Amino acid sequence: MLLSDLAQVIRSKNAGPRRLTLDIMLASDTDYQRVAQSPALSREAIGRLYRIASEDVVVILYPLGRAIKITLPRETAGDPGDRDVYGAQQHAPLLGIEI
Repeated sequence: MLLSDLAQVIRSKNAGPRRLTLDIMLASDTDYQRVAQSPALSREAIGRLYRIASEDVVVILYPLGRAIKITLPRETAGDPGDRDVYGAQQHAPLLGIEI
């Protein structure tokens, strides 16, 4: 099953000028546990997906809110050539993750 089939919300946004945050929110405890325990959202897997070092990936689990926050480094928002100044389109690679 794809992450996009399980999650109610998958979004991205800037977390400062040089960080990006990816948010995943799920409707049920069962779905949350399935996604939170999946190796597809490990630091290593996210690092490969976004082509960054796994040690630069931070995965934060929020079981009470059924949410997962992933923080990544990014080029400085607004630099020449930046095509997504707000970081609002960077969640797209998560949509196709197989859980």
